[in-house]
Amino acid sequence: MSNMRDHLSPTVDPFLMDRSLTLEVIRVTEAAALAASTQVGRGDEDSADKAAVDAMRRMLNELGINGTVVIGEGERDEAPMLYIGEQVGSGDGPEVDIALDPLEGTSITACGGQNAMAVLAMADKGSFLYAPDVYMKKLAVRDGVDLKPEDLDAPIINILQKTAKSKGGKIEDLMVCILDRPRHEELIKEVRETGARIMLIQDGDVSAVISAADPASAIDVYVGIGGAPEGVLAAAALQCIGGDMVGRLVFRNDGEKARAEKVGIKNFNKIYTLNELAKPNNVIFAATGVTDGTMLKGVHRYPNGATTYSVVMRSKSGTVRRIEAQHDFTRKPA
Repeated sequence: MSNMRDHLSPTVDPFLMDRSLTLEVIRVTEAAALAASTQVGRGDEDSADKAAVDAMRRMLNELGINGTVVIGEGERDEAPMLYIGEQVGSGDGPEVDIALDPLEGTSITACGGQNAMAVLAMADKGSFLYAPDVYMKKLAVRDGVDLKPEDLDAPIINILQKTAKSKGGKIEDLMVCILDRPRHEELIKEVRETGARIMLIQDGDVSAVISAADPASAIDVYVGIGGAPEGVLAAAALQCIGGDMVGRLVFRNDGEKARAEKVGIKNFNKIYTLNELAKPNNVIFAATGVTDGTMLKGVHRYPNGATTYSVVMRSKSGTVRRIEAQHDFTRKPA
């Protein structure tokens, strides 16, 4: 993402509350990433996730917002905190909806792999699709590709032809990112038959979708079935940086459909556009790396301190800030 809009110096901005929150949400993702980093490589997914959740919730409740978690750790009976519908923040500020994943890549963290992040998106109330914790079939591309909802189910060569045309190149030059899962065996075969190259990832499809929107990234297209909550988080980021995305919820059983109905979803076959996944107004997206990855470096720990690497974006201004922070554990956190 090196050539995305990157304004590091202060600019005149009448929306002081928005700008203040933009910087405050970084403290939230930093706290979650720092907590999770203590569990990297320990082989315990539950401990890694709990550390991130506890830290993120603690910092969220220090923000001057009246927030509602709409994409979180699950329903209330499944998650003790940061569950869907939980109220967070001081209660004194603006009403906002929050989509979050305190640790995107729990298995990555447990095994010391790449691309684990702490992720959070915030927007005006009613801005995010209330997506249950089910699968979503996703397709993401960069600006300039004429993406249509029907491309989601069309032969993969269709979108690859559009993408190659937008770049002025050939299909053979494209890189397609896909989660390495048995369910994608046929998709992988189809992509390779077109001549395109494939980058298989073990986890972390939020960063993969974002990378597909970045003209400087090696990834040109992201396609496949991953988590629906991660789809909404990625859509929030794309509203800030550009690119396009479509997705449809994938249900494995009637129980998952019942959960979708509880959050107001009636059409189980609907293909959602980017603006339906996340509305473009007043979105703030932040992520801090836990382990090194293609989008962000991870937490680098040293005696009595650590360095974190984060990105924060705003849809209103198109601003993207990359923040490297040094944390001194011998002092009270700022």
